Amino acid sequence: MYGHIYQLAEAEASGAREVQGCAVELYQTPELVPDNILEKSGAKSARSKFAHIPAAEPDRFAEADAIIFGTPTRFGNMCAQMRNLLDQTGSLWIKGALVGKIGSVFTSTATQHGGQETTITSFHSTLLHHGMIIVGVPYAEQRLLNMNEITGGSPYGASTLAGADGLRQPSANELAIAKYQGKHVATIARKLLGK
Repeated sequence: MYGHIYQLAEAEASGAREVQGCAVELYQTPELVPDNILEKSGAKSARSKFAHIPAAEPDRFAEADAIIFGTPTRFGNMCAQMRNLLDQTGSLWIKGALVGKIGSVFTSTATQHGGQETTITSFHSTLLHHGMIIVGVPYAEQRLLNMNEITGGSPYGASTLAGADGLRQPSANELAIAKYQGKHVATIARKLLGK
């Protein structure tokens, strides 16, 4: 709603692009919230920053070797928009179209204890049903150990804290963790493909 996931997605893409031979495409999940509600929340103007990003089409997931999903948190779970998108992947599931592909997740929450880890780990259930190989952020990414500031990020995936009003922007530490995650996922995908 406020561009936090978009900022993390750009960092993830930047990291993935560092891996030789990796092609990266960004997509956004179609919005379900009515325009008048977006307007009241102040999110409508914020969304203009990423209006150029095309909408995700579930059938295209099968074309990817790896998919890094980003979702805001809603009460410790993925947002309804993402759930709606994933609920449209039944035909991929029945064909096993995502089996063996890499899946990874990052998130944004309003508060420090707003469900970053539960959102990501509950998201993993869907990826496992699809037969995907889950990749997180290992502690080789030393920024996960940062105790000098309030920061998102866990071994499950990158995250940021937006604040209840959506005004806090992703920190340099959070963006660096996201970039690491993107590069890590792309590196593993390349190894799995034998390239």
